[in-house]
Amino acid sequence: MDDFTDITYEVEDGLAWITIDRPERYNAFRARTVDELVMAFKRAWASDEVGVVALTGAGDKAFCAGGDQKQRMETGDYGPSQSGLFEVDALHRVIRDTPKPVVAAVNGLAIGGGHVLHVLCDLTIAADTAQFGQNGPRVGSFDAGLGSGYLARVVGEKRARELWFMLRRLSAEEALDWGLVNKVVPAGELRTEVRAWADQMLEFSPTALKVLKQSMNTDTEQFVSIGSMAYSTLKLFGETPEAQEGINAFNEKRKPDFSKYRGA
Repeated sequence: MDDFTDITYEVEDGLAWITIDRPERYNAFRARTVDELVMAFKRAWASDEVGVVALTGAGDKAFCAGGDQKQRMETGDYGPSQSGLFEVDALHRVIRDTPKPVVAAVNGLAIGGGHVLHVLCDLTIAADTAQFGQNGPRVGSFDAGLGSGYLARVVGEKRARELWFMLRRLSAEEALDWGLVNKVVPAGELRTEVRAWADQMLEFSPTALKVLKQSMNTDTEQFVSIGSMAYSTLKLFGETPEAQEGINAFNEKRKPDFSKYRGA
């Protein structure tokens, strides 16, 4: 897939920039976006010209607002994909499996599925205007694999539960304090800072970095299989009245009423 419509891909001096280019939807992803992201990561993986990958969003408002809920409301799903599947688990997998450091350059909102993407990146550098948080329980969705289990490894159990159960929204400085990001810089300096981090890593042995990444991933690999089971559940759950209440309320700009679903 060379004709990208939802993302851009560029390489400069060893650094590949993958940019979600849907600013009118706060860089939320539909199925095509996910397909293109997977392809771009694989291209960076295979390229001898690339030693570090950066993931970011177009514009200055959002890194990624997660799954495109307007698309979900319009068609009942995330739109057509190349395989017929919504390949978000493949996207999570390729971010982890790409044998090169992946840096999230969070330029704005990193919410819901977009928050999961930055968590899965090896490093996160955030603009001081960035915000972080989950959204699933508000819109009838969840991430029961890497997006929650691995998150707990990153920030600790109590804080991970706070992010998911309370849908706490964090500022860039709060995210830094929680260990959710590596560094916060003024928004206008974000790309320059990512470039500097990339340049330092590009001086090092790519094989050493690859093996180190694979070694660190080993401890949390079980969350991948848990996530696979969770996606099966999520597909079934998405068709229930409870999940539909969440997405309908989101698009109608009102609070959802989940009270009738509290029974076992």
